[in-house]
Amino acid sequence: MAAYAICVRDGQILLARSPAQDGTPEWVVPGGGTEHGEDPYDTVRREVEEETGYRIEVTGLLGVDSSHRVFRKGFGAPVDHHGVRLVYEGRIIGGALRNEVNGSTDLAAWQDLEAVPGLVRVSLVDVALRMWRERPPTGRLADTPNRAR
Repeated sequence: MAAYAICVRDGQILLARSPAQDGTPEWVVPGGGTEHGEDPYDTVRREVEEETGYRIEVTGLLGVDSSHRVFRKGFGAPVDHHGVRLVYEGRIIGGALRNEVNGSTDLAAWQDLEAVPGLVRVSLVDVALRMWRERPPTGRLADTPNRAR
């Protein structure tokens, strides 16, 4: 279970950069995994502050994204992974943009919405932007299959 926030202002989206398994930097929506016993609402606020330096007000739940994949780490047994990701909308209410230190991301930045298609990014960026634009009443993008990363 993980929680992410899409924060858009003045035609820009707040993203963080994270290295992929092969080391290639890719842009991600700020957020991450819930800790045991943690409410996802608290998770998203904590994760955004950790990764970007900003404090946010959660202004809505945009939807739920579910992904299922089987992958192998090295020569080990296959891992059957099911991820459930809550996508919230957030508004910056404090803090200052900064990069995360000793965390899962190394850079936080505002990116122009028009530039997003040209960025190396995880698929959740596109899913979150679609949820933000379309605001599906069921909280689910009907034509989005289970996908990897």
